Amino acid sequence: MTTTQGARERARSEVTAAIKEEARRQLAAEGAAKLSLRAVARELGMVSSALYRYFPSRDELLTALIIDAYDALGAAAEKARDAAGEAAPVDCFIAVCEAVRTWALAHPHEYALIYGSPVPGYAAPETTIPAAARTGMVLIGIFRDARQGPGLDELPLSAELRPEAARLAAEIAPDLPPEVAAAMVAAWAQLFGLVSFELFGQFNNVIEDRERFFRHAVTGLARGAGLR
Repeated sequence: MTTTQGARERARSEVTAAIKEEARRQLAAEGAAKLSLRAVARELGMVSSALYRYFPSRDELLTALIIDAYDALGAAAEKARDAAGEAAPVDCFIAVCEAVRTWALAHPHEYALIYGSPVPGYAAPETTIPAAARTGMVLIGIFRDARQGPGLDELPLSAELRPEAARLAAEIAPDLPPEVAAAMVAAWAQLFGLVSFELFGQFNNVIEDRERFFRHAVTGLARGAGLR
């Protein structure tokens, strides 16, 4: 790579970062549905045609923001898992859940972009899947390690649900039995339900000590899913 090429790539990277930062500011002020490439260009002092060279459409800019948000959340979950080290599976699960909550509270608009109401007229492409899966893969790893190490209680599974649970296990964790896959996904969904309730105001005038309540709740989720 020549010096000129390197300078051009750095300049492009800086402009891309500036576009994303302004778009995030607009998300906070107006919401994802009102995100406008023209408004982003205007705030950055760019002509619209110049911005289109970086993001040809609003949907491509939204996709970039969604991937960034999923990656940031996934990185927070992975960091918490790594910091937990050789902790018991329950403690590792709690640490990851608390990292998810901490990230969400620090980045409410980005959390809303990926776990809030769908953006009208936007359909996330498959390119978002690897980033979206990062946090889930951390949780799968905790259950996998528990089953291979200190033990994991396999919860009863009704005959009616078994085919769906078997399909689920085959898709997300073929080495885990259907009982574990079903319990794990239920815990995952309830984790984000707790975070969303707090972030979107459903706990207002209901729960005051939210940090302690969250820890109590996710501890119950972990044990209810069979983690020892």
